[in-house]
Amino acid sequence: MNSELIFLNLAEAWKPTCKERFKVYTYHQLDKIPQLACLPEEIIFNIKVVANVLPFRINEYVCNQLIDWDNWSNDPIFKLTFPDRDMLSKNDFSLVAECLVKGDKSGLQNEVSRIRANLNPNPAGQMEFNIPQLDGNIIEGTQHKYKETVLFFPNQGQVCHSYCTFCFRWPQFIGDQNLKFASKDINTLCNYLKQHTEVTDVLITGGDPMVMKANHLSDYINALLQPGLEHIQTIRIGTKSLTFWPFRYLTDDDADDVLRIFEKVNKSGKHLALMAHYNHWKELSSDVSADAIQRVQSTGAQIRSQGPLLAKINDSAEQWTRLWKTQVKHGIFPYYMFMERDTGASHYFKVPMYRAWQIYRDAIGQVPGIARTARGPSMSTEPGKIEIQGVAEINNETVFVLRFIQARNPEWVQRPFFAKFDETAAWIDDLIPAFGEERFFFEKN
Repeated sequence: MNSELIFLNLAEAWKPTCKERFKVYTYHQLDKIPQLACLPEEIIFNIKVVANVLPFRINEYVCNQLIDWDNWSNDPIFKLTFPDRDMLSKNDFSLVAECLVKGDKSGLQNEVSRIRANLNPNPAGQMEFNIPQLDGNIIEGTQHKYKETVLFFPNQGQVCHSYCTFCFRWPQFIGDQNLKFASKDINTLCNYLKQHTEVTDVLITGGDPMVMKANHLSDYINALLQPGLEHIQTIRIGTKSLTFWPFRYLTDDDADDVLRIFEKVNKSGKHLALMAHYNHWKELSSDVSADAIQRVQSTGAQIRSQGPLLAKINDSAEQWTRLWKTQVKHGIFPYYMFMERDTGASHYFKVPMYRAWQIYRDAIGQVPGIARTARGPSMSTEPGKIEIQGVAEINNETVFVLRFIQARNPEWVQRPFFAKFDETAAWIDDLIPAFGEERFFFEKN
């Protein structure tokens, strides 16, 4: 049976009983989410306060199928999608709450703007260092940080089926055009790529590109398949749709068209990789999720998984062991365990580096070799992706052993360096170079 018949037959199996209607709730529809009626009024008010600052969006499938409402306060998917009061400082929470109670719209807008400005939007120099130019003109909606990889943010894909509370892309969703990456101009990107043959990978990202209709996705993909771009070997799509809306590949009106696009990429001789965002094994627990995975894989596309280590959601070796084993069972390649980035509500989710390394070490030691493709814990910093390799005793000094997995300067990749051990450190900025060095080697350039 060829791949097209596989994915078409899987769709037919779902159409009689599971033709799902995509229904989304934003801040303005919070009171229409039926399950919230069973929560204490104080909790609902807290959600409303924080949702004025951090973007909120959830769909009916997530509410109905992924959250255990009988145990909502401990449910990882609830924490992943519904904001908590401690995601804001006590003072900021109080100021926003006061404006809401008083109905002070002008004061609310001022407080929200102030708080967001202090949440480090677009960290790691994305606005300052990652924006490429063509013939002296900035290429909108594009980032080029690492030599081999270019990121493209299609305008129609700058939203998600649901929002994650930890998301470092939160500035994409707040309506501030000065903070948002987005473009419809794929032709300018292609002209840039033709001049930069060192680029082998294009990552279509967001938001979530898989919210796009198939015709829009096709326009962007077809442009990358044109003559003159033979050096582009891999097209990646960053998405959480396999968790938040698996029906995208099953029963959406253009689901078959999407999969034909995937198949076209692979038939062209290029590789298509879905960079799937997973945070908890529970996201893979439904039958519909499994069938969506199978349909995607039937096109020749590969699915690689990545996600951050998050306090209160997945901060144990047992959770990651189960996640990676479940992914491998479904033919998904574990790719990255990230540290929570220093933006948004990072103080709420961050896990100290030493604890993160212990979780990674213990989890990776409990999975078979085929699942040990996951790299981490990794910090996505301004100079590059820094991996915490471990803790060691060198010259009677306890140190973190670190290295670049990826870097702005390719010569830094795989070069080990050392920092003084600090059990509370949660980011590279918290570290001091070991052995009396004043700066890390990459800070000296």
